[in-house]
Amino acid sequence: MLLQEALSAAITYEHRVRDHYADCAQKATDAKGQRIFAIMAREEQGHVEYLESRMAEWKATGEVKAAELTSILPSPGWLEQEARKLTQGAGKASQVLPEMEFLKEALELERRTSAFYRQLVGALDPKYRPLFERFLEIEEGHVTLVQAEIDALAGHGHWFDFMEFSLEK
Repeated sequence: MLLQEALSAAITYEHRVRDHYADCAQKATDAKGQRIFAIMAREEQGHVEYLESRMAEWKATGEVKAAELTSILPSPGWLEQEARKLTQGAGKASQVLPEMEFLKEALELERRTSAFYRQLVGALDPKYRPLFERFLEIEEGHVTLVQAEIDALAGHGHWFDFMEFSLEK
């Protein structure tokens, strides 16, 4: 796959995920759900802006550098550790909220996006792989986060305790 095609496809994926989170933030009935969906929409918007800046650089110069891609979320390792803590005491679901369906859709979108970046990293010219390797790491963290949210909602009937688990650095 050519770099311009990869960037264009990545922008499409990121728009799709961002739009899902933004829509869910508006439709969520739970205040904490609204907050996490808004945070995730902001995270995905950062991805869109990054990719669009790389595309603009490509169009202007015919080259592109892998600038630092930051995330507003904690590291994937920390997310996995916190997810394990949350699910250790999981019991019966006390309530089904519309957020559960939103999260299931988000999980599928994040899995598809991770698979897309995994394929890109393997298929692109090695000089362009670093551009997408960080995306793969971040998107795998998103999968972990969304799965933990599903587990917490199903098992505990509540969202992450934002005082102990803040998504903002």
